[in-house]
Amino acid sequence: MNCCVEGEGSVLREAVPTSDVVIIGGGPAGATAALYAARAALDTVVVDRGLTSGALGAAGKITNYPGVREALSGAELVERMRAQAEDVGARFVRDKVITVDLAGETPSVRGASVHTGRALIVASGALGRTDGLPGEERLLGRGVSYCATCDGFFFAGREVAVIGDSDEAVEEALLLTRHATRVHLITPRDALRSSEPLRREAESNPRIHLRSGRRVREILGEASVEGLRLSTEGQTEDLAVDGVFIYAQGHRPITEFLGGQVALDESGCIRVDEFLQTSARGVFAAGDVLCKHLKQVVVAAAEGALAAMSVERFLAGRARLRPDWA
Repeated sequence: MNCCVEGEGSVLREAVPTSDVVIIGGGPAGATAALYAARAALDTVVVDRGLTSGALGAAGKITNYPGVREALSGAELVERMRAQAEDVGARFVRDKVITVDLAGETPSVRGASVHTGRALIVASGALGRTDGLPGEERLLGRGVSYCATCDGFFFAGREVAVIGDSDEAVEEALLLTRHATRVHLITPRDALRSSEPLRREAESNPRIHLRSGRRVREILGEASVEGLRLSTEGQTEDLAVDGVFIYAQGHRPITEFLGGQVALDESGCIRVDEFLQTSARGVFAAGDVLCKHLKQVVVAAAEGALAAMSVERFLAGRARLRPDWA
């Protein structure tokens, strides 16, 4: 429930409402956790970057998910999972998680907004990048950014590039058109893999210049970003831009936002017990952040269900899980 607390200078500000459980990630693990948590009458919020931001959302065709006989795209399967969770009361919030705070009585998740819960499930997946682009680290904060919402204002009247083709990348490119004179949307594939409405909006926006089928080889510049070196079909070209917003993906667990507050193994995977609870009390994990050898949708979904029922057990103060036969 919302209330007001006293802030600096005796100014009242609205307190952040606390849910029963906050879930980071809306892929098969997160969406299934949301379904089971909401069915257990827990107030459930899922914080996610977008329908095609995860591994399943990027998959072209799924043919081995139990109970689904027809072939469908990963994005379609994720959408069905989310809709089922929403049907029983789970809420999905589009946001990019920057940090989490596990030091207080309740975990809090900070992105563009703050989300707090009595428990937390980390289901952020494993599409983190292991290697940066040449010039990326050197020019970070000097034209290289990972957040258009944060830094787009600084590029008013200038040309910028967005690297990526997920929902998140396309949404950020659209946001940047409010500031930049031109936004070069650079994708390695021949077509955007974002959702159809976003794709149509991007393709019809006169400020977005789609450069498909190209890979970024280097970010150019000394004191600040001056351009990009691109390659396509064995040819290279230099593109002059003043800023670069990176939404490319890789294959390692996405855990940076945890800030070392939960135990990881030597590969960066989250360590959990039999109930999928991490080393932090009230914080659970499921899906590809656990780095199980078999990376299948059905495995991630099963872990999401177990994590949700473990949260219900934790909040109820019971020693055993409650069977969910309904």
